[in-house]
Amino acid sequence: MSCLLLGVIRRQGVGASVGVRSLASIPSLPPAVAEFVKGAVEECKPTGVHVVTGTPEETANILAGLEKDGMVKKLPKYQNCWLARTDPKDVARVESKTVIVTKSQRDTIPIPAGGVKSQLGSWMSESDWQKAREERFPGCMAGRTMYVIPFSMGPVGSSLSKYGVQVTDSPYVVASMGVMTRMGTPVLKKLADGVEFVRCQHSVGRPLPLRAPLVNSWPCNPDKVLISHLPDSRKIMSFGSGYGGNSLLGKKCFALRIASRIAKDEGWLAEHMLILGITNPQGVKRYVAAAFPSACGKTNLAMMKPTLPGWKVECVGDDIAWMKFDSQGKLRAINPENGFFGVAPGTSDKTNPYAMATIARNTVFTNVGETSDGGVWWEGLDPPAAGVTLTDWHGKTWKQGSSTPCAHPNSRFCAPAGQCPIIDPQWESEEGVPIDAIIFGGRRPEGVPLVYESFNWQHGVFVGAAMRSEATAAAEHKGKVIMHDPFAMRPFFGYNFGDYLAHWLSMESRKAPTHLPKIFHVNWFRKDPASGAFLWPGFGENARVLEWIFKRCSREREDEAARKSIVGWLPEDGTIDTKGLGSKVDMGALFDVPKPFWQKETKELRAYFTQQVGADLPAQVEAELKALEHRVHN
Repeated sequence: MSCLLLGVIRRQGVGASVGVRSLASIPSLPPAVAEFVKGAVEECKPTGVHVVTGTPEETANILAGLEKDGMVKKLPKYQNCWLARTDPKDVARVESKTVIVTKSQRDTIPIPAGGVKSQLGSWMSESDWQKAREERFPGCMAGRTMYVIPFSMGPVGSSLSKYGVQVTDSPYVVASMGVMTRMGTPVLKKLADGVEFVRCQHSVGRPLPLRAPLVNSWPCNPDKVLISHLPDSRKIMSFGSGYGGNSLLGKKCFALRIASRIAKDEGWLAEHMLILGITNPQGVKRYVAAAFPSACGKTNLAMMKPTLPGWKVECVGDDIAWMKFDSQGKLRAINPENGFFGVAPGTSDKTNPYAMATIARNTVFTNVGETSDGGVWWEGLDPPAAGVTLTDWHGKTWKQGSSTPCAHPNSRFCAPAGQCPIIDPQWESEEGVPIDAIIFGGRRPEGVPLVYESFNWQHGVFVGAAMRSEATAAAEHKGKVIMHDPFAMRPFFGYNFGDYLAHWLSMESRKAPTHLPKIFHVNWFRKDPASGAFLWPGFGENARVLEWIFKRCSREREDEAARKSIVGWLPEDGTIDTKGLGSKVDMGALFDVPKPFWQKETKELRAYFTQQVGADLPAQVEAELKALEHRVHN
């Protein structure tokens, strides 16, 4: 059977030296795919090529191989769950080593003012990139198998879906891509029809024989990490990291950085947003998309268990939304992913019971703690039962009260979305779900109200552009600094942020019929300045805020259940249902909009837009900033 595939690759001219191990015969690779694979084989020099079919038997074999190599271990406490521990130098997205390669710098980032470093992406010139590539990829897969992964972002066959082919020397990536994307033979059939695909090349950068021992049996090359994107030719090349955000190239690399550029070219939106469906007690349902930076509760909101009687939330996706206007002018969204790649610490039966149910089987855990009875543990879970001991993410014995965490703060679960008990019945709908509201939000300890609605679409785009949040563990930033994170896309823009804003603004002037969603901003994280405690209980209680947003979506008057403030429309007193909340929630403090705070905020925004976006800032966004400056000073 593998002779068949070898023959295919020989016919396409890969060369006879390539040994091929395949678990299923494949009559032929589509010519464009074969050409891409041939080029990758010539550059990376693997000892074998394996075209991934995506069958359960193949997945079982991949996991068994990973276990034999010591890269994962089976967790006997659960059904088909696995634990991976990475090299401690390979635990998060590496923004400083993530670049976009275009002819001109300004295609990728606005030119920042006077020597300031751009925070809106990293550009690399084509000549520098070529040099970096030549220092990394040639021969990088020696002694390893190259896996060819045909994958679909979105349901196979949907008009909103896009396709990719990833070559990788990491079987951990194959196992994870099988969860996170639709992968294998059905996609190969689609590629045989000649559909376009994004070319993704990944290597852990540790050819065999090894020159130095591995840490935790985890191959990576931290000193040489480079995650590069070539939007003009729709290519992604990632080297040196096995961590999900850098190696599962369908995720942030394709679904946001490359897709945002495809979306600009084709007139749609690729966004860092969860999608949820919310149904009121009368059975009316609306869909909402929401953009929050990492570690601001995206997964918790997407899988919320509402405390309000009769309300129901269902999950379409927890991280990425691709949105396109249909022929009636309704914005429709799909979740292009097939799984959840969620942050484990803080996830518990209290904060997110549905996530806990989702990850009880068929899940790959990375860098979490391990219990002596064959389970997993992380900060935020109840202490294990008496007599059960803990091992930390380094593989060392760990005790409560230790100065270091048991699970890495960015440790992850990778689980099939279809296992979520509240997955939305329409989550794989080919036409997508209709979006009524878009919510922006972040971690703001002071000054920003619990919820407000933008005055209009243009003001809403400004609200997205002005997003700021406390930094998180998903990337390598340190400490509790408030960072600008426009649209929660700061690390993920695939092209110039000024052009991105212009693209969002252009939705209002589409020639075709257009029903624009309403735009809101939320902040679950405001603190009492005296005690430092959160003013709002969050989690399931956030349904109270969603109820107000839901009502505003069907309003007949602008001031229905709302009053105008300097930042936008705030809920009228008493329009957020507080029954059963307990008297300790100070609604006055949650909706206070202090002018001195907002004067400082507008100053920061003015400096940020001037330094970071400069001449590329659209006039409409400048006009919104001027209007806010006027409101906060009068």
